[in-house]
Amino acid sequence: MSGILDDFKDAFAKRNNGLIQLIWLNVAVYVVMLLCLITLTVFFKKSDVFENVLSYFSLTPAMGTFLFRPWTILTYAFFHSVNPIAHLLPNMLMLYWFGAIIQEFLGSRRLINLYILGALFGGILALAAFNFIPYYQVALSTTIIGASGSVMAIVFAAATLMPDYTFFLFLIGPVRIKYIAFFFFLISLAGAIGTNAGGGIVHLGGALLGYLYVKQLQVGRDWGTPLDATFDFFQNIFKRTEKPTIKVAYRQKESTYSSTPAGVGGGYPDDDEVDEILDKISRSGYESLTKEEKQKLFKASQK
Repeated sequence: MSGILDDFKDAFAKRNNGLIQLIWLNVAVYVVMLLCLITLTVFFKKSDVFENVLSYFSLTPAMGTFLFRPWTILTYAFFHSVNPIAHLLPNMLMLYWFGAIIQEFLGSRRLINLYILGALFGGILALAAFNFIPYYQVALSTTIIGASGSVMAIVFAAATLMPDYTFFLFLIGPVRIKYIAFFFFLISLAGAIGTNAGGGIVHLGGALLGYLYVKQLQVGRDWGTPLDATFDFFQNIFKRTEKPTIKVAYRQKESTYSSTPAGVGGGYPDDDEVDEILDKISRSGYESLTKEEKQKLFKASQK
């Protein structure tokens, strides 16, 4: 168990590790929920208490309920049905496959922004649909949980950014992700009039957000900027004194190196330069670096 906890801590200590952090967070919430349900059911025979507590993290479209639980517009995206585990597993697999594309080309920070924005937009669309469309108003008391809206935002962002990127699917072969995204869109559209209409609407909201996010990013507008500012604010408050590995290594050997240039392009970069480069990777991905910045990062890693 201690090994698992160490892995969990390491995942959140590493820079530019948003994909694994999101997966770990969802899995951790699921495990805690499962243990709570088993404890309350087996030892206290109070499974109804578990359902009551879960309702404070699930999104309920009824405005009378939502206004007293506004945080559920986000928390619902980190909770999944405990039984069956099939609710969690497909979401995490899709998050891993498509999230890797976003993290590689747009950076870890934008991946996290997409997850959060997908949850918010999907939740807002569900609130609007259930409160203003007569067909859905009979089910205002329904509850919505799951990361599907956030995951759909990431799926459609990846398909918009890299439509011809190919996955090799078991028993099918190579398939471009734009066709995979379209298939999920059809499923979500059909689900919007089924027994899980809330989930279907959230999926559609997330998909639309993912598409629009990349389209806006391509013309120079980043919808995640307010989230970046929020993250930076809290990071400055709770900033750790420990530096990332690359900067620790630099400091430890700093005294053994002179300012003499090492190879083409001058001497070793200082701490501030390394900080700026690593922050740029976190915001925009490795490919956003200039040739000179890549050289500086490489030199710092050699110390």
